[in-house]
Amino acid sequence: MLAEQIELEIFQPASCPVLYFPGLEIRPLQRRVLRDGTEINLTRLEYGILAFLVSSPGIVFTRTQIFEAVWNMDSDSCQSTVVNVIYNLRKKIEPDCRKPTYIKTILGMGYKFDIENTEKAIVL
Repeated sequence: MLAEQIELEIFQPASCPVLYFPGLEIRPLQRRVLRDGTEINLTRLEYGILAFLVSSPGIVFTRTQIFEAVWNMDSDSCQSTVVNVIYNLRKKIEPDCRKPTYIKTILGMGYKFDIENTEKAIVL
């Protein structure tokens, strides 16, 4: 097939909402996160965990589920890795990382993006 015969589709980016939470803004298409209007530099793994949790607010995920979704691989020793990345993520996005507002720990189970905050979210 010649290049002239290949039919090209017009690419239109999917519309993706900007998520606003009290003090936190997430722009998925740009992979940007702002806290109180200031851009926060997140690592690929920090952003991946945040995006994963925000995509299912209020749902509790185990460390293993988070690891498999974000790292895209199976692991038997993922526990401390997930804990460390969430610890660093909280230091960057939470108003007070000792009393998390967004990412809650559910003892003996895992983590969730707090549903109370998502109810206050504005999606544009």
